[in-house]
Amino acid sequence: MQATRFLTTLIAFFLVSCDRGATTGHPGNESENPGGRSFYEMVTGNSVGDGQSGWDKLFNTSRYIYGKDPIPFLSKHINKIPKGDALVLAVGEGRNGVYLARKGFRVTGIDISDVALKKAHRLAKEYNVKINLIQGNLKFYKIPENKYDLIVNVTYFRKGLIPSIKAGLKRGGAVVFENYTVDHLKYPAGLSVPKRFLVEKGELRALFSDFQILDYQETDDGKEAKAHLLAIKP
Repeated sequence: MQATRFLTTLIAFFLVSCDRGATTGHPGNESENPGGRSFYEMVTGNSVGDGQSGWDKLFNTSRYIYGKDPIPFLSKHINKIPKGDALVLAVGEGRNGVYLARKGFRVTGIDISDVALKKAHRLAKEYNVKINLIQGNLKFYKIPENKYDLIVNVTYFRKGLIPSIKAGLKRGGAVVFENYTVDHLKYPAGLSVPKRFLVEKGELRALFSDFQILDYQETDDGKEAKAHLLAIKP
């Protein structure tokens, strides 16, 4: 029992302190400890390049690592977003996708972890909604163009994906984007996060400067530092 609790604590710390995008094929923790092994390797016993199997191990717990509620920034702005087809990138255990389905969206979610997707399916069943779940790697996944009224991207950052997100939205479609900023590095939870998985201050706003930005915030609660964006494709 104590061993299980310890592993669960390690998993929770790792997932909070690393790039969430790693669950879609981009290991979010490649920094090394003094012994030369990454935190990922210490927890899973696998190398950071092990891909899906390692992330399946991380999600293989009965509890929902991130909980079942959506991110507050999404729920805060839900009434400003036109209902329709939604794509949730790095959907994980499903908290944001299921929330959108409960609000009347037709939801597709993609993640590399089959274990995470099974938990997302269970969460959807718990709330008596349906979401379309795709197991795939966002490094290779092709977002259909001009298809979605909403694309949600939470704690997954790969700058090369931004043009695909823009192309995937219909005119008038919305993007909700939330990611840790470089200021996150000053906190214990951010010590193991490679800088390339973080956004610079003002970077998200600049990346979507060709969109109508309805809300952009950078928050720092003394534990985490994040950027939050809601923007509309013109």
